[in-house]
Amino acid sequence: MNYKDILEKASSEIISLKGQPLDVLDIKKPHSTAYAKHLAKVVSKISPLIGNMIEFSIIEILNQHDWNGLGSWIRQDPGFPDALFQGILEPKPGIEIKTWFPLATEITARFKDSIMHFENDQTNVALVAWLPEFLIYGKPKIIDVWVGSAKSLALARDKHYHRPPDYLVFEPEDTSSRTANLQQTNTNGYKFQGTPDQFKEAKREVDRWGKEGTVFSPTIEYQQKIKTLLGRFPYRLDTNFAKIDRIEHTGLEEFKSRVLNLAINGKQIRVWARSLVAEDEISDQVIKEVMELQ
Repeated sequence: MNYKDILEKASSEIISLKGQPLDVLDIKKPHSTAYAKHLAKVVSKISPLIGNMIEFSIIEILNQHDWNGLGSWIRQDPGFPDALFQGILEPKPGIEIKTWFPLATEITARFKDSIMHFENDQTNVALVAWLPEFLIYGKPKIIDVWVGSAKSLALARDKHYHRPPDYLVFEPEDTSSRTANLQQTNTNGYKFQGTPDQFKEAKREVDRWGKEGTVFSPTIEYQQKIKTLLGRFPYRLDTNFAKIDRIEHTGLEEFKSRVLNLAINGKQIRVWARSLVAEDEISDQVIKEVMELQ
């Protein structure tokens, strides 16, 4: 087995978790309609905790399988990727695990890591969609999983965001000489904030670069070019940069649509989301339907 074999097998194991409840936490069934309405509004707030537990559980599940004595999976917290195959293989295969609570308005996870880290396509990203077994209560249940290459996600992100001079995507500085905890691996996005006249001037500068000047590149030469724009014109750091929900990766968009259209007790998840989360007032009828799921 080589590192690609390991990555493919591990990815298949994660995909096979679809439909499984995880015995990591149990949200008790509400004892009243009032409490059920309250729980429906706040259950999404435990998503980070559940996500952390799902990461841990996935690594335990992966280590139950035979890896031919080549190594084992470890969890990196902090660190990238979340799951790393520690052993004799190089490059080390890894899986970054993101979780999504589909009753929330969007996929809030971000993917900012530089495409320069995925030259050998040794890392995958797993997006795990989960809900409580009975929508707002019960054990967390994996309802679907998407796995794709981190390289393809980074390519889609950079292509979607980078639009000089209006929007610039910057590679991290070379920090390889620093200790591990001080190394920078994330890209960042900057949005133009100048006047219309300044934008026209910046546009003329980009036009002088030629047709390829608007195409993102992680090379030092190209990064130096866009740094001249950052030095001459007003830009702001975009704090919403690289949200997975906005990257417009084809496979990921198809997965998102599939999950939201999944029917639970006769209603699509997108319909439950509107009923349980988006509305200011949750009707007694909706809560009654949820309470009858068990």
